[in-house]
Amino acid sequence: MVLPLSLIQSAIDHPMLVELKNGETYNGNLVKCDTWMNIFLKDVICTSKDGDQFWKIPECFVRGNTIKYLRIPDEVMDLVKDEPVKRHQNFKTVRGRGGARVGNRPAPQGKKPNKNQGGGGGGGRGGKAKNPATNN
Repeated sequence: MVLPLSLIQSAIDHPMLVELKNGETYNGNLVKCDTWMNIFLKDVICTSKDGDQFWKIPECFVRGNTIKYLRIPDEVMDLVKDEPVKRHQNFKTVRGRGGARVGNRPAPQGKKPNKNQGGGGGGGRGGKAKNPATNN
C-alpha cells in the first residue's frame, strides 16, 4: 500500500501541479514536503483562478491545508516503494495514559524510600496519602 506522504516524498525533484482551494494553480519542481503536506516548490509558474494571468516565481511555499489536489507524473509511481502499514502487533507493549507510577516502584538496594515523595499509594496526582480516620 502506498501512503500519500510516501508518494509525495518520492516526488522530490520532479515536476508537479498543485491546485489550491481558491482555484490558483502552481506548476514547479518539488523541493520539500513535511508531515502536514506543506510543500516547497522551485521554478514555479503560478496561474490565476481565471487562467488569464501567469507569474513566474523562483520559489514558493504552499501551506498543506490550502491544497485541493496534487498532480504527480506517472514515473513517480514507479519510484515509490510499497511501505507496510505499521500496526501494533503486541498491544501489551503499547502504553497509554495508565502507566506505572514512580511511587509504586520498589526502593533501590540499600536506600530507604522517601516518605515525602509524591505519586505513592494515595492515587490521584501524587502527594502524601491521607488516612481519613486519623486525619494524617
